[in-house]
Amino acid sequence: MTTELSTELSVGIRPVGYRLPEQARIGRVRLQVRDLSESISYYTDVLGFAVSAHEGPVAVLATSDGTPLIELHEQKGIRPAPRHGRLGLYHFAILLPDRRSLGRFVAHLAEIGAYAGSADHLVSEALYLADPDGLGIEVYADRPRAQWQTKGREIAMTTEPLDLRALVRAGAGEPWTGMPANTRIGHVHFHVATLADAEAFYHSALGFDKVVWSYPGALFLSAGGYHHHVGTNTWASGAAVATAHDARLLEWELRLPAADDIASAAANAARAGYKVREAGDDRLITDPWGITVRLTT
Repeated sequence: MTTELSTELSVGIRPVGYRLPEQARIGRVRLQVRDLSESISYYTDVLGFAVSAHEGPVAVLATSDGTPLIELHEQKGIRPAPRHGRLGLYHFAILLPDRRSLGRFVAHLAEIGAYAGSADHLVSEALYLADPDGLGIEVYADRPRAQWQTKGREIAMTTEPLDLRALVRAGAGEPWTGMPANTRIGHVHFHVATLADAEAFYHSALGFDKVVWSYPGALFLSAGGYHHHVGTNTWASGAAVATAHDARLLEWELRLPAADDIASAAANAARAGYKVREAGDDRLITDPWGITVRLTT
């Protein structure tokens, strides 16, 4: 039976040991790309980011209020992501502040003739794109939490057709003027070899709650009752792991409230058998498929 989501703590399966604080959020993503100039053009013209810094082979992309969300690191000669995907990044997801902004983005894509897939996930409405290197990108807006549904302790998510016309109407005819203030990285989603190993790393070692576990071939995890901060799937389980010779995700940030939280999360991952590396005040941990998370504040 499906019921209304009542409180954040009413959903999900907590890890047995360490649990991430409810304030945990996704920070920047760092991508390795083939041609920095081409990538900058895509991320500014199609997605609407602004270049906030550019030094040598690295560019930082920010929203209209100056919040940096994406770093592009150029590496000439690398291979683009194949259509079927590699183990590693499936997509990173840009969370817009409201449905009106997503509607304006839909109209913008239609105006410039850019292709995007789309889906209604019940908890959110989403568009799917790929950058010049084939790296997956989701641009989405959440429905209000009061409208999310549960099945037992599991958040109800599915993939249904998206009403694009209704979204455009929500934009009220206003033009898209770039990534708006309060846009952030909402989640990251990975191709993995097995869900058991993904659960061992992201649930048991990092401390995310499991929130969706019956979606075919996928496991979704979060902190604070969100529908997911991390998605994992086995839809490319026979593929190779992305390497230094591939367009790929270099790392993603898991932002925690305080230094003590970084220490606790890192210690738990170390106890679980994962190598923890120091990077100043941050800690770096890599999952079995070469995906590196940076614990930071």
